[in-house]
Amino acid sequence: MQRIPLIIATGLLALVGSAHGSSFIGTTDAIGGSLVNTIDATSDATSGNNKVVLEAREDAASFVGSDGHLRSARLEAALLHIRQSNPELEATDMQLAEAILAL
Repeated sequence: MQRIPLIIATGLLALVGSAHGSSFIGTTDAIGGSLVNTIDATSDATSGNNKVVLEAREDAASFVGSDGHLRSARLEAALLHIRQSNPELEATDMQLAEAILAL
């Protein structure tokens, strides 16, 4: 996986955090960093379960746009994968969906 998209994703996560207020910047950065590490854990981001997260981007957009009312099987699978890969991560579904969008 190329590093430039990861750098862009990190920058976008910082913007998302600032849009929600300064108290969320650290949380959003931590979530984004952990999510990026989850996807970056392998050299091919489209292999295995990482594909689940990347394929959920469109569904994450629907979830965020509907203020959490539209949920899909793909988004649920991605959220489950993220939480299983990072059990120490404390994040809401909305924060994770926003992080998925920033990838």
